Amino acid sequence: MMIVFLNGKFVPETEAVVSAFDRGFLYGDGLFETLRVHRGAPFRWDNHMRRFEQGAKLLNIPLPCPAHELRAQADELVRVNRTTEAVLRITLSRGVGPRGYSPRGAGSPTLVMSLHAAPANGEPVPKWRTITASFRLPSNERLAQFKTCNKLTQIMARAEAEHAGAHEALLLNTDGKVVEAASSNLFWISDATVCTPPLDSGILAGVTRIVVLEICARMDLPTREASIIPAELARADGVFLSMSSWGIVELTSLDGQELRQSPLVGRIREGYVGALETGHAQ
Repeated sequence: MMIVFLNGKFVPETEAVVSAFDRGFLYGDGLFETLRVHRGAPFRWDNHMRRFEQGAKLLNIPLPCPAHELRAQADELVRVNRTTEAVLRITLSRGVGPRGYSPRGAGSPTLVMSLHAAPANGEPVPKWRTITASFRLPSNERLAQFKTCNKLTQIMARAEAEHAGAHEALLLNTDGKVVEAASSNLFWISDATVCTPPLDSGILAGVTRIVVLEICARMDLPTREASIIPAELARADGVFLSMSSWGIVELTSLDGQELRQSPLVGRIREGYVGALETGHAQ
């Protein structure tokens, strides 16, 4: 049985419960972070905490403790669960408050940290089939840059992918551009340039996205932010996703159409695995 950190206490997962009136449950009023734990240490903790703190500030939810104390509690959670390879989820909600959308009266946030099984990040590169989801993301959405607890669009997109026998779904924004996948950032390769949608297109400011761009810089691979439609993406030299859990995943098809494979994806994944092993720039 796993141990969970809940509001300052370490408790068995069967006892890790929150109120039915918690605003995270009622309205998705909160945010979360997902980090890869490798060799007992959270990878890119500072990047994740920076986004977490910025999101909490935007939502006006006070953090129960400073980031350095939260790190100490995360390290202890890893220790008591006797695991060195995991995915760490940190969830912050506004807590219990009066009924209704107004956040007034909710003055005691709920903070939960839990550990989950991590996928292997070695070789070979995972290969995924994808579809284009029917659900859309709003462009220029400020909340999209954070992992808020309201993820219905992504949930429905993933359900469509599973129904179609695919691994993942790509989402378009309201301008008709492909912007990201249900739980990952999107990259494609065009003329030896690694491309990714800009943040203002309505995407999450992914931490692994940052790592990929840093890896490309170290490998002298040119990068650029650009917008793309599905038909253009299908003609790319290679397409891949980045995420904290799986790292780098190459896409093999989109809506049943085969996608080109690029050796650059394997090189980038090697760079990611190397960064993970060394804890590069934590």
